Amino acid sequence: MPNEHHRPSVRIDKWLWAARFFKTRALASKACDLGRIRSNEIEAKPARDVHTGDMLRIKNEAGEFHIEVLAISDIRGPAAVAHTLYQETAESQERRQREAAERKAMQQYAPLPERRPTKRDRRRIIQFRQNS
Repeated sequence: MPNEHHRPSVRIDKWLWAARFFKTRALASKACDLGRIRSNEIEAKPARDVHTGDMLRIKNEAGEFHIEVLAISDIRGPAAVAHTLYQETAESQERRQREAAERKAMQQYAPLPERRPTKRDRRRIIQFRQNS
């Protein structure tokens, strides 16, 4: 018999995938296993349920997000829809923007090569690495 006070929920790995924090559910699941996902300050396993109002801490390639779950979904839709599932805290947004700016500033000092190394360049690189 279903509980009258049942709050809709979905597995955290499914929700993270639906909210487009990870490209695949497998990656979302792996992030949980590696301790990169926290739900209400508790390390979240992939099968943990997500409810509206939960506070999540998510680490992915884009940085660390602190978000509040606004809606539950296990369907991956367009990014515009995915953004309606959660709200990022202001300090989380500021920190990510600051970190992005710092990364951008660092890139100015480390110019990327315009082309791939030639065979000759590669031999020199290998020789250099072996000597050091």
